[in-house]
Amino acid sequence: MKTSGRVLAAKVNSIKEEALFAVRSDNLPIWCPGCGYFGIHQGLNQAIQQLGLPRHEVVVVSGIGCAGRYPFFSNTYGLHTVHGRTLPVATGVKLANPKLTVFAVGGDGDGLAIGGGHLPHIARRNFDVNYLLFDNSIYGLTKGQPSPSSPTGFKTKASPSGSFEAPLNASLLALAHGASFVARLFAGDPNGIADALMEGIRHPGYAIFHLLSTCLTFDKQFKTWENLKKWVHPLSANYDPTDYKAAMAHVLEDDFSTGILYRRDG
Repeated sequence: MKTSGRVLAAKVNSIKEEALFAVRSDNLPIWCPGCGYFGIHQGLNQAIQQLGLPRHEVVVVSGIGCAGRYPFFSNTYGLHTVHGRTLPVATGVKLANPKLTVFAVGGDGDGLAIGGGHLPHIARRNFDVNYLLFDNSIYGLTKGQPSPSSPTGFKTKASPSGSFEAPLNASLLALAHGASFVARLFAGDPNGIADALMEGIRHPGYAIFHLLSTCLTFDKQFKTWENLKKWVHPLSANYDPTDYKAAMAHVLEDDFSTGILYRRDG
């Protein structure tokens, strides 16, 4: 017991020295234990810290849903806005003060349903906003209805016979709308998230990060941790993210490879 106590104390001291949680606010995240959003939170915190972004020059904008709580857990400026209006508000913040680093965060329900109409316009305008789309393919906050990214046949309490609608692919939508930086990432890989975010933040234009996550409370069938760990795989080493046509073809045939799918230089 004494040995394990010393090991734990050493680990705690190591975490303090590395300041891994320096970007967190005093309000600890209250997502369900085991939620993928913790990994995303850690990845974004790491990116902010490693890039040395001054906290007073960072703004996190959220909508409604489990991801909507995000600004409360971040020691930066933040705006908790209305359902589906995350991107317009984030755009307004960036226009008001172009020196700010702006993150828009929201779930698949917020971004692909009520907020879906904003996706093509921020892409074509190429505003320098970083959009983190938390995609667990379910409405978690309102107790588990199918979302726009739920697969056909997906069964929940709200769809006991299975969803009959075809799912939307956020990465494909981003590419089709002309987003200049598109990454697909896995909530179980916070270091990979941080690396992609740092590159996307440095990218001079709109960057979208399609984050594959799980809702372990309401999804026992599709995007479980067990399934995602089997399905998710990194892009091949020889993949060229500057090849737009190759990115489109790749996304059409593969939903679970992770990394930077497309980057438009210049």
